Amino acid sequence: MSAITSSATSSAQATGERAAGPAIPVGLRAASPVILLLVLGFLAPLVTVAAYAFATPKSFDVFRSFTLANFAAIVEPSNTVWTSFVWSLCFALATTVLLAIIAYPIAYGLNRMFGKWAGLVSVLFVFPLFVSENVRLYGWVLFFIKNGVMDGALKWLGFSGGPEVLYTPGATLFGMLYVYLPFMLFPMSLGLAMVPRDLVDAARDLGAGRLMIWREIELPLAMPGILIGMLLTFVLGAGAIAESKILGGQSVITIAQDIEIAFTYAQNWPLGSALALLLVVIVSGLALFMLSKLDLDRILGRR
Repeated sequence: MSAITSSATSSAQATGERAAGPAIPVGLRAASPVILLLVLGFLAPLVTVAAYAFATPKSFDVFRSFTLANFAAIVEPSNTVWTSFVWSLCFALATTVLLAIIAYPIAYGLNRMFGKWAGLVSVLFVFPLFVSENVRLYGWVLFFIKNGVMDGALKWLGFSGGPEVLYTPGATLFGMLYVYLPFMLFPMSLGLAMVPRDLVDAARDLGAGRLMIWREIELPLAMPGILIGMLLTFVLGAGAIAESKILGGQSVITIAQDIEIAFTYAQNWPLGSALALLLVVIVSGLALFMLSKLDLDRILGRR
């Protein structure tokens, strides 16, 4: 009789659990804090910016209006905002290409010298990030400014003085190269650390030349880290603003400055949101286009 009662009780409990619905997986419950953080910290601001982009111009009528007037104002022939887009994308592209050329020999040397500890040693290049970017850039202002460190040193050596470097587009590019070097170097060092030295030695023993080893072994195996560094550098460079304001002296107006002006001095949040949304679409579109042209399966070693 007790066995029948126990069986009936178990059946009732199982029926109650089925009626209450499926249980939430343990993994989803464990990841819920991270999911909540991503929703509140990334998705919610992006949705808010997108909503403001379609709001009435020069108003805060968000989520209550829908208009394309902000995007129409951007494409007006009299609007020079496209010049800012071109400058920002050109600076980002130039920074990415130059840093890839500069950082690769450094990362290669670190890996040859320190081996598996190269990633840890490359962290030393990240230490400048603990100091405010603006403070570091103002340090370069003191270096390049007239009668500053460089100019004074050249005059002390008997020269007429240093060239006019500060407040030029070249100074802006230099500032971007300086600021974003760690973002290129660290992923590239990790990528080169993935190249097995035994494989390189075997290829050399089989008669492969230095160029062939680099092209067929080192570059494909290190490509994931190189791609991450280039993508990260390009995305950050497209939104750069401090370098053009501090070192460039606003000789070139970037799109980030136009967005800042729209949100602050002009108090036109819908226009600033439209510019920000357009920048996100252009940068992400270019990044996805470049990735689509690459054989990621071959690069990642999947075939």
